Amino acid sequence: VQLVESGGGLVQPGGSLRLSCTASGFTFDESDMGWYRQAPGNECELVSRISSDGSTYYTDSVKGRFTVSRDNAENMVYQQMNSLKPEDTAKYYCAALTTEFKNGGYWLPSWGRCRSVGYWGQGTQVTVSS
Repeated sequence: VQLVESGGGLVQPGGSLRLSCTASGFTFDESDMGWYRQAPGNECELVSRISSDGSTYYTDSVKGRFTVSRDNAENMVYQQMNSLKPEDTAKYYCAALTTEFKNGGYWLPSWGRCRSVGYWGQGTQVTVSS
């Protein structure tokens, strides 16, 4: 299993970024995909999730600003981030809840230790600052 994030960087408040995650090594279209973030000193927070059936979840602080999407033909998941705020500064991780985890009764937790469930990428840094 491999997950590779891209698209992070430095952006001014109010700006936009689009994160991408390239997935391989598992049955992508049967897996739930999530974007987590970790700010210094914090645990990991589930920012968004898109399930295998296309249903989505967003943490309250990003609703209306972030949009998660997936392309099953290309094994890609995206997170469009608009109206970025300094408090969005964090390292962002792509996570996959594959069928082996789903069949085992696991789910992507909304908060907690990073890499506790599923497969994770190495992350991409997002810094929102003027």
